Amino acid sequence: MRFYVDFDDCLCETAKSFTEIAKRLFGKEVPYEDVRFFNLQKAFDLTDDEYTELMVEGHKSEILLSYEETPGASRVLNKLIDNGHEVFIITGRPYNTYEQSRKWLDEHGLDRVKLFFLNKYGRDFFISDSSYNLELEDFYKMTFDYAIEDSPMAFKYFNHLPDLKIMVFDRPWNRECEFPNEQYKRCIGWDWIEKEIIC
Repeated sequence: MRFYVDFDDCLCETAKSFTEIAKRLFGKEVPYEDVRFFNLQKAFDLTDDEYTELMVEGHKSEILLSYEETPGASRVLNKLIDNGHEVFIITGRPYNTYEQSRKWLDEHGLDRVKLFFLNKYGRDFFISDSSYNLELEDFYKMTFDYAIEDSPMAFKYFNHLPDLKIMVFDRPWNRECEFPNEQYKRCIGWDWIEKEIIC
């Protein structure tokens, strides 16, 4: 089987780090459980300039490498690979974070996963030379059996795969969203995913 896996907030605790960055840079104290919007500008009530500063800070090399792994992620993904499945990390990060993103994966035992950068959210404005190595037209030619994703904004990218099973990784910003159809199922962690898929 082929697995699409999102990077931020599925493999690592990105939003938790952004709550700390927002507090440090702007004095915005928003507890992680109160991050009710995937749009962090809205979640932290930031101006356009503040949001740009937040995103630039959060994509610095030392920050990207410091993100904590979501418990169980590397263990379950390596088990899938050991069982003969293919794992594709499809991230919305800009491609100029490739080196740090690849290093993070390798340092967390995920050196066998394939990594692609897809402009899911149109965020290239905050890094002037940003680019992506996977175009939408090429992404739509790819097939997957399962997708693990936290962002409701990414759901539209699954419409071309009628048999895809989408596991929505439980996060504060997706708890109130309505799932498009029965293909979507909320998952509460990697242990849950392991039981659902492997066992």
